[in-house]
Amino acid sequence: MRLTLLGTGTSMGVPVIGCTCDVCQSDDIRDKKLRISAWLEIEGKHILIDASPDFRQQALVNKLPRVDAVLLTHEHRDHIGGLDDLRPFNFYQQQYISIHGLERVCEEVKMAYGYIFNSNYPGIPLLSLEHLNFDQPFQLLGIQEQFIPIRVMHGELPILGYRVGKLAFLTDVKYLEDSELSKLQNLDVLVSSALHHEPHYSHNTLAEAIELATKIGAKQTYFIHTSHHVGKYATVQASLPPNMYLAYDGLSLDIY
Repeated sequence: MRLTLLGTGTSMGVPVIGCTCDVCQSDDIRDKKLRISAWLEIEGKHILIDASPDFRQQALVNKLPRVDAVLLTHEHRDHIGGLDDLRPFNFYQQQYISIHGLERVCEEVKMAYGYIFNSNYPGIPLLSLEHLNFDQPFQLLGIQEQFIPIRVMHGELPILGYRVGKLAFLTDVKYLEDSELSKLQNLDVLVSSALHHEPHYSHNTLAEAIELATKIGAKQTYFIHTSHHVGKYATVQASLPPNMYLAYDGLSLDIY
């Protein structure tokens, strides 16, 4: 199983338009962050986790060969804004791509992309919507490994994280209830969000993300959804505890 982090930035990405801070002006490619998407290769299937507005660029840069299904964490535009760019995969694969998310999220996708779901306009993406529940593990695409939904609190908004095998992917985290923490034991790799250093009503700070990661105790933790305020990659990475890493775009993780 391999997870490639296509985008590791916040809703504004890094560099931020018009910003002249040291991070936005950095020459280190690890400081350049597109919006959140990840690509999971498992048992010969290819699954996209969130479709950011930068998905077209991410697919081209990473030479993605196909997308068999999409798992959505929630309905915010930095996570669903790239769904229209699935069209080329429809063309080459000649099949529908299933989009999986909470019922609330699927309804928002239908409204945001009315021309896909409420018309016969030629050339539209071929997408089907499948509802997920917080408390119901599911199978996907005939994959033997079970997918376990994780109820993540994004401020007051409950959203989805996912565990499959020894991997868990969580974004836009503010906190997790104890019942969800119990689903995250014995992980090899945890991917979790860390916005920056100042308290935020709906996102973990880096310090809070480290505290959560320590509690979960994965063998390795990678922090995503980081803003330009978190600091330069090299500086932040040097400050992190052992086995914790600041993620960057294009990073691939092999999980056995």
